[in-house]
Amino acid sequence: MKKLCKTLALLAFCSLPLLAKASSLDDIKSRGVLRVATTVDAAPWGFTDSNGKPTGLDVDIAQKLADNLGVKLQLQQVTGANRIPYLMSRKVDVLIAALGSSPERAKLVTFSEPYAAVYLGVYGGSSVQKVAKLDELGNRTIAVPKGSTPDLTLSELYPQGNYLRLEDTASAISAFLSGQAPLFAENNLIAQKVGQENPDKQIALKFLLRKSPAYIAIRPGQPELMAAINQFIEKSSKDGELPALRQKWFNDAQNDL
Repeated sequence: MKKLCKTLALLAFCSLPLLAKASSLDDIKSRGVLRVATTVDAAPWGFTDSNGKPTGLDVDIAQKLADNLGVKLQLQQVTGANRIPYLMSRKVDVLIAALGSSPERAKLVTFSEPYAAVYLGVYGGSSVQKVAKLDELGNRTIAVPKGSTPDLTLSELYPQGNYLRLEDTASAISAFLSGQAPLFAENNLIAQKVGQENPDKQIALKFLLRKSPAYIAIRPGQPELMAAINQFIEKSSKDGELPALRQKWFNDAQNDL
């Protein structure tokens, strides 16, 4: 009997982490708050308005997801480099921060269905010609946000490239605008925004890297929470709410997810 009791106790103890993970959606609803990490340095995904308030596509989606779950929204501002660590350290429940997928990230987080899609590329001014191959850029410095999807993509496609890796998107863009780097790597929406704000730079695409869908991410082992997120994305896509948000922020129908 003692041996049986010890065995049952051991099984119960080992199952505690699984139960904790499985109850994450219930925990959010019980708490009444959804904690979401989002960037505020990557317009139009996430940025601060003239009043210093977070806004953008990701902020709107975070709010609508919280409304869908019937809870309040608590935003946590993060950078491209620390967004996944914030999620994995349990400081937030969900990551909605213009996050693309990669094999390395898939080992750490669980991705939702895509909610938007962009194109990654290398951008620069008129002094740099458009190229057919990355190695044609030579030793020109490319500014990238450290650990971002453009950074990971370039590291895979062109590991010998000359990269200026900076803490966040804003720093990488500033490096380009100040002349520290003649090129920067970003998605087409951010590059378009930078070009509109700095017309004298004559920013144009120099090399197209790839199409890059954006996903909501959570920690692994939370099937109920992921199911709720995917149901929200599917419902919002069908009822027109999500396409309307993409049109609002991207000025693009985004029919090719």
